[in-house]
Amino acid sequence: MKHAKDVNDYIRNAPANVQSTLKQLREAVKSVAPEAQEKISYGMPYYGYKGRLVYFALYKRHIGIYIPPPIIENHMQELKGYVTAKSTVRFPLEKRLPITLIKKLVKARVKWNEDIK
Repeated sequence: MKHAKDVNDYIRNAPANVQSTLKQLREAVKSVAPEAQEKISYGMPYYGYKGRLVYFALYKRHIGIYIPPPIIENHMQELKGYVTAKSTVRFPLEKRLPITLIKKLVKARVKWNEDIK
């Protein structure tokens, strides 16, 4: 994808068949973190609220969600079945996004950021 100037542009530049999924992800983040600042950082959508909150990026076969530690580690039981790393979860494009789970992860990071600030 070409470089986006904002999140609307990022979604608009994505293939048509995944634009609605990206919009759904964006709305999930905004619903649990309505005060988060939205921008493009490192070429992907970024949300900041009292520090780094979450990034996401579209790839050929998945959407990557990037949440700073220790959120992924603290939710490993719920993330079984997904490829994970220290701050990454990969959601395959051929499956529906687990919106409830994504909201839970973002909500946990919001709380983490509020507790440390």
